[in-house]
Amino acid sequence: MPTTALSSLSAPAVGTPEWRVEPGLLDYDRAVAEMEARAEAIHAGTAPELVWLVEHPPLYTAGTSAQDQDLLQPDRFPVYRSGRGGEFTYHGPGQRVAYAMLDLKRRKPDVRAYVWALEEWLIRTFERLGVTGERRDGRVGIWVRRTDRNEPAREDKIAAIGVRVRRWVTFHGVSLNVEPELSHFDGIVPCGISQHGVTSLVDLGHPVTLADADVALRSAFDEVFGTDGPMGPSV
Repeated sequence: MPTTALSSLSAPAVGTPEWRVEPGLLDYDRAVAEMEARAEAIHAGTAPELVWLVEHPPLYTAGTSAQDQDLLQPDRFPVYRSGRGGEFTYHGPGQRVAYAMLDLKRRKPDVRAYVWALEEWLIRTFERLGVTGERRDGRVGIWVRRTDRNEPAREDKIAAIGVRVRRWVTFHGVSLNVEPELSHFDGIVPCGISQHGVTSLVDLGHPVTLADADVALRSAFDEVFGTDGPMGPSV
């Protein structure tokens, strides 16, 4: 698949979010501090919305519903207690994390609708990259059937969702597995679900780069969160 630089697609129209790709591996504490500051500025009307594409060093994060027993290897990587919703998840090299700071008052002040829109964003992103991602009732995130291994009953998780909303401004967001080290997920029960595995685009046989994923994310975002999309701005 040819790679296109996101910078050639990222000049926002008036009233659309700023897009930023962070170079290198971003410290998690810095990411949270910058998200919180940006969310405050968006609420105050002094900064535009932002979609921030980052990559972290290996680490585990615990959401507000995380259970201590789901941290299987507490000394393997740093563990961060996060204010986002959800349980334990892993971030690391080869995984694209997309932090979305959006003003739901301008869009739709409905958290469930927002989570649905994040799922839709991921599904349409994976479609552009040749993978069928699906929702599952009772399981947050995006799942794929492992037909490549002739195991029709097996489903693996390929993307996670964890959000926080403060005064109707969102932060945190989604993570999709491009080519992370999948064994790093062994240190946790991802999102509290032990009956299923974890996969990535490359593990599924799609030689995708982070840059490819970025272009697909931008295109799919415009469909879902653009002016004509289901979560587009209303004013």
